[in-house]
Amino acid sequence: MEIPKIDLKDFEYTLPEERIAKFPLEKRDASQLLHYQNGKIDHYHFFDLPELLPGNTLLVYNNTKVIPARLIFQRETGAKIEIFLLQPVAPTTVIPEIMLAKHPVTWETMIGNAKKWKDGEVLKGRIAVNGREVILSARIVNRENKQVEFTWDNYEIAFVDLVEASGEVPLPPYLNRKPTANDKSRYQTVYSKKEGAVAAPTAGLHFTEEVFAKLRTKGIEEAEVTLHVSAGTFQPIKVANVLEHPMHSEQMEIKRETVEKLLSHSGKIVAVGTTSVRTLESLYWYGVKLIEEKGIDFKIEKLFPYDRHEHLPSRDQSLQAILTEMNTRGHDTIMGTTEIFIFPGYRFQLVDGLITNFHQPGSTLILLISAILGGKWRNVYQEALDKNYRFLSYGDSSLLWI
Repeated sequence: MEIPKIDLKDFEYTLPEERIAKFPLEKRDASQLLHYQNGKIDHYHFFDLPELLPGNTLLVYNNTKVIPARLIFQRETGAKIEIFLLQPVAPTTVIPEIMLAKHPVTWETMIGNAKKWKDGEVLKGRIAVNGREVILSARIVNRENKQVEFTWDNYEIAFVDLVEASGEVPLPPYLNRKPTANDKSRYQTVYSKKEGAVAAPTAGLHFTEEVFAKLRTKGIEEAEVTLHVSAGTFQPIKVANVLEHPMHSEQMEIKRETVEKLLSHSGKIVAVGTTSVRTLESLYWYGVKLIEEKGIDFKIEKLFPYDRHEHLPSRDQSLQAILTEMNTRGHDTIMGTTEIFIFPGYRFQLVDGLITNFHQPGSTLILLISAILGGKWRNVYQEALDKNYRFLSYGDSSLLWI
């Protein structure tokens, strides 16, 4: 289909600095919760969530775990060099594999103070891991692409252990502060398990064991997906026509049991966070690809959902095609990448509702919210501003129905 121009200015709003939540609340589930359904807005707290979901709801969480991706090295001159891990390059581009590597690894990075780091210069840092001192070394192997190779002097230790022991929590740039000891646990969901994200799936930060207990008592089902959130989620849109924005690519992992649960579920499917939405909708389009061309890899391009498709399969047909492909390949897990760009005009295929925080003006996430709410997104955001909601990563929450 031909997509009309989408103007960035239509997705801007004024967010006062004082409305950005710089720190989390003391209790995760004490956040405010805005409920939107059929044009009606109501206000609750996050601990009320179980009462707002129908008993036959399936909640889908993103179980990625944030890695302390900001590594600080010091040159012999005393100058500090900051290396922010973005995407693995070698010997594999698969995040779970490279995190467990016990051999040299190369990452695409952002480098702070890069001009002071000379070509060929090896930076070294001493790290204590489980009572053992390890020397981690870094050198630039491709300056143009900001690729850095890491080596260390004890390959019994995995790269993830070095990062966990020495890295800083990669707080979003708009918080404009250094991380504290509290951020190590609070910028992480209570159900995180798969290391690899450099930003938290923040909608999940509100969940507590008490909320989970109430959800389970009500019989609400749960399923997990993994999408390793990349720094591209904070990449501002710099073009007037948002369709020209280069969407970031993120790695996904979905287990067979999740596909089977989605296929058998007859009630509402609610995604916890925009990253879960991106994963679920990408999963549907992978099924479409398999129906159109068997054996194709799991990769969803930015505008693939808007391409002309003769007959779109149903939700069940798409998921069944994926299960058939998994059986053919003998896989219990599928891994893929997505650049999916969800903006107004998108038709949701798997998701019926979304739990999410309040997002930056003029961002790809506001476009996704607008795809759910249509023009009503402005009413919802203005209501949140009027009611003193806290915005962005450590802010309050919402439950939005499509």
